[in-house]
Amino acid sequence: MLKSQLHLYRQGEGVSGSQAGPVWRFHLRFMRGFEAFRESYRAALTWALARRSGVAVVFALFCIGSGILATQLGQDFFPQVDGGQLRLHVRAPAGTRLETTEELFARVEDKIREIIPPSKLDTILDNIGLPVLPINMAYTDSATIGSGDGEILISLKRERKRGETWEYARRLRQELPSAFPEMTFFFRSADMVSQILNFGIPAPINIQVLGPNQEANYRIARAIERRLRRAPGAVDVRLHQVLDAPELRINVDRTRAGQMGLTQRDVANSLLVSLSSSGQVSPNYWVHPRTGVSYLIAVQTPEYRITSLDAIRNTPLASAKAGPPQLLSNLAAAERMTTPMAIGHYNVQPVLDVYAGVQDRDLGSIAKEVDRIVAEFRGKLPRGSQIQVRGQIETMRESFRGLTGGLVLAIALVYLLMAVNFQSWLDPFLILMALPGAFSGIIWSLYVTQTTINVPSLMGAIMSIGVATANSILLVTFANQRRAEGLTPVEAALSAAATRLRPVLMTAGAMILGMLPMSLGLGEGGEQNAPIGRAVIGGLLAATIATLFFVPVAYSFFKEKVRPRPPEEDAEMLQ
Repeated sequence: MLKSQLHLYRQGEGVSGSQAGPVWRFHLRFMRGFEAFRESYRAALTWALARRSGVAVVFALFCIGSGILATQLGQDFFPQVDGGQLRLHVRAPAGTRLETTEELFARVEDKIREIIPPSKLDTILDNIGLPVLPINMAYTDSATIGSGDGEILISLKRERKRGETWEYARRLRQELPSAFPEMTFFFRSADMVSQILNFGIPAPINIQVLGPNQEANYRIARAIERRLRRAPGAVDVRLHQVLDAPELRINVDRTRAGQMGLTQRDVANSLLVSLSSSGQVSPNYWVHPRTGVSYLIAVQTPEYRITSLDAIRNTPLASAKAGPPQLLSNLAAAERMTTPMAIGHYNVQPVLDVYAGVQDRDLGSIAKEVDRIVAEFRGKLPRGSQIQVRGQIETMRESFRGLTGGLVLAIALVYLLMAVNFQSWLDPFLILMALPGAFSGIIWSLYVTQTTINVPSLMGAIMSIGVATANSILLVTFANQRRAEGLTPVEAALSAAATRLRPVLMTAGAMILGMLPMSLGLGEGGEQNAPIGRAVIGGLLAATIATLFFVPVAYSFFKEKVRPRPPEEDAEMLQ
């Protein structure tokens, strides 16, 4: 009775005049079109089942070719996001005074405004030098190491094209060093996502040379820096530690100072008070009686009075003991030398850091260049030294290993669970036959859209594999039921595929349509999630074709010599 009513529903018979509206007419037209499509699919599958060997060879060649194509895909930890912000670090020659640095930054700003038109530029903010009070050192940037260092934060307007931020960064990298050859320029991560992915390191790539032999390690670090600069795609390559800053060293004659009733500490305190104020030696605060606000009171020699080395030599020295004050020139000699501006340690050992960024190339390709460079210089290290690579390269490889291992374990677990459910080792194998097609579709979708392999695309691969497996389960389960009714493997595969065509297409189509807006990467930060949608769409398109054609072919081939399960045994298993 239900079957006859369903037949009338499909044919549109018995429809009253009130029901024969535009929606019903559209439904009938759609049903006739889908039935015609189903018959065409049945004919195509019949042709494929008659040529199983050829279909298997074509499918195998497609998967092998896709695997070869996968070697052409780049690798990134996460996609870059165009947040409309640039973080330009500017480094003047070591020892540059703060006032001179400010003048240089003003000239650099004028050059930036020439490169970025006013219609695109929103704001420019400068952060120059280091804070005076030691407590603020915890909040400063690790890349700023002196009064000649600073950052220029550039914010672009929303009315810009996608990718225009990176184009401006490319132009600034080319033109600023030519206009200011005495200064060093490099970009740092401006968006929060990239800063988090760097895990506190000021660049995506960090090559560390560790060991006690600082002189030999410095030569190797400089050689690595020069070698990495020649690598295509590596930008902003620099050695973080500056070891040649000018220094004025005061050598105190302790014997003579002792004769005058002074100690080394007295001389150092007097110089600090004169040059850096008493706030460095003995901070003194005054509390406003009405507001309760504390103010630092400091005593310091005016800077305009210290204009030469002789002015420093004439600094008076005070002693806690009674005695006449002495001049610095009577007790000490001044000597010009060089000193490091920044000293780094990693696991207690002294370290030299070579930082680099990436432009117009994927991180995986740069990582291979870094591996070759590190292997080249490892044999030249002095005893007790070592080279270590940190940054996004290390994190990316660990994440890829974890996701790949998890994916393999997930497939194995799903296979074992299905083997228990189907009471068969063959049926789960046939169900997983669609997965090579899913992987191939993912590779082709990433290649066509010029998307690299990254964590979001791997997440999309896992999602598409789950849906592809569910569709294959639907087809193989119904084919087993048809075989239990007495059909041959070929007939059962053909009947199951034609009957389950609608739910398979509905499941895959709903997922594809749902992922389409995400794959376009629309909106602010859309580049971050676009690989998920692209991987899901490509994987489901290829997996659906594999489910509808290759899985029935494989089923009919492997089930030829397998005894069909009795109907009551199959029904008991399904319960």
